[in-house]
Amino acid sequence: MQIGIAANVRPPHPKLYQCQISFHLMAMKSMTGFGRGEAQRSGVTWSVECSSVNRKQLEVAVNLPRELSELENAVRTEVSAAVSRGRVNVAVRRETGSAGAEAVRVDQDLAAHYYHAMHALALKLDVPPNITLTDITRLPGVITQAQAEIATEDAWPSVQEALAAALKQLNTMRSTEGASLRSDIEARLALIESLLESIRAKAATVPEYQRKVLRQRLEDAGLPLPLDDERLVKEIALFADRTDISEELTRAASHVQQFRSYLASDTPAGRSLDFLLQEFFREFNTMGSKCNNAEIAHHVVTAKTELEKIREQVQNVE
Repeated sequence: MQIGIAANVRPPHPKLYQCQISFHLMAMKSMTGFGRGEAQRSGVTWSVECSSVNRKQLEVAVNLPRELSELENAVRTEVSAAVSRGRVNVAVRRETGSAGAEAVRVDQDLAAHYYHAMHALALKLDVPPNITLTDITRLPGVITQAQAEIATEDAWPSVQEALAAALKQLNTMRSTEGASLRSDIEARLALIESLLESIRAKAATVPEYQRKVLRQRLEDAGLPLPLDDERLVKEIALFADRTDISEELTRAASHVQQFRSYLASDTPAGRSLDFLLQEFFREFNTMGSKCNNAEIAHHVVTAKTELEKIREQVQNVE
């Protein structure tokens, strides 16, 4: 069952099921991970497995034994204290382990019914009744393993301990992958920063280049004009204004620094990074439409390619 987590979710018995998990979010995490924990008390072993995948918000799906269904909200509270984004699947199991003879129950009456029914079927079908003891014991309900009932309040301390271990392992894996994601993103940001410097340097030469091109065209057309001709100066000024990308370059450089700030943040920044990428793309799209230079256009395309790769990585950032 897929459930969204609200900040005010409380376990059924606040005093008994008080959340004890505390994780300090120091490094960027991915949303993909797996963790497993076990705890044993009074001869009963509980295991908890947690796995997580990408989601825009936090979703928690809990699979509990029927007799522990009351613990569902408590488990969700623990998970929401450790994870802020992604879909987390939690499976709680009671491990049977090596049971004693007293824990095995044989339903002899049911076994006899199975035997007579199978023998009768063999006679009806006129086939040899090759019925073995193994055949009978494999049938549903003949051999069962009796498990003592356990109260919810008795099970919770063990389940909580196993859950804490599973979530710790889950977050360790998410942090390890998050470090790899951050390293890749940082490298791509450095390349984008270099491209911005190249674009800035080239953009400063574009008006002068356009002035030379315009004069050459006029001369080729037999209409030479002096360098200080008012019409030529006005045309170059209009061109420079239309192709000016200084504001876009400044904002893009600011986005690079803000991006790095989010990467180094102590709090989950996946959604913030996703929004900042949209602003990044807007600035480069504007540069591409305003520039009138093949080299700048090439740099813009390269930068947008890197941004697209960063966006793919950010989709997996908590």
